[in-house]
Amino acid sequence: MNTNQLSKRLAMVARFVPKNTVLADIGSDHAYLPCYLMNKGVIQRAIAGEVVKGPFESAKRNVQANGFADRIEVRLANGLLAIEDADEVETVTIAGMGGTLITSILEAGKERLRHVKRIIAQPNLHAIAIRQWAIENGFQLVDEEILEEDGKIYEILVLERGSAEYSPTDLLLGPILRQKSSPVFRAKWERETREWVRVLEALDKAEQTNEIQLKKQSIQTNYDLVRKVLAE
Repeated sequence: MNTNQLSKRLAMVARFVPKNTVLADIGSDHAYLPCYLMNKGVIQRAIAGEVVKGPFESAKRNVQANGFADRIEVRLANGLLAIEDADEVETVTIAGMGGTLITSILEAGKERLRHVKRIIAQPNLHAIAIRQWAIENGFQLVDEEILEEDGKIYEILVLERGSAEYSPTDLLLGPILRQKSSPVFRAKWERETREWVRVLEALDKAEQTNEIQLKKQSIQTNYDLVRKVLAE
């Protein structure tokens, strides 16, 4: 992967970045995504935010090597603290982290989202946390994608301003992914339900404390929701 050739998952994230937007890529790593989008003429300007010193330095080198130092600013900052109000950022991308971490970043810095119209999140797991955050903070899902790369399955969630209500099933599986019901979507949830069966069998052998029983109930509820959808 480099600034001209993204991984499959980042290329999918790039597809959802609007033309001529001002972008903030949070956890930018090597700044591959903003450099790629600038090379393609998609974005006006970008902030590449990185909290770790090594990737921050790597991002700066990549931006300079591509000749974008005047249009992509690399900042060493924690999460959305990389964004200033004067930047007038319209689109935020956060990719390659767990859904819970992405949610904590959005929650901690939500006052920095004043000008933001679209958030594109690519959680490695636990996408439900992002969907729940969205409905609690004035965002709705306008698109979702799912793909497999190198044996791992990734979801991409596209949020825009608005209100929506989602059922527990839609929060877990994704309302749009559920409607698309792609082979990758089905493979992911077949895999998940098999793992849940294994976990339930292990929990049945444990001492049946209140905590264990609650965990079993939660897993069983999710299992039933998913199997119902897969049977449709």
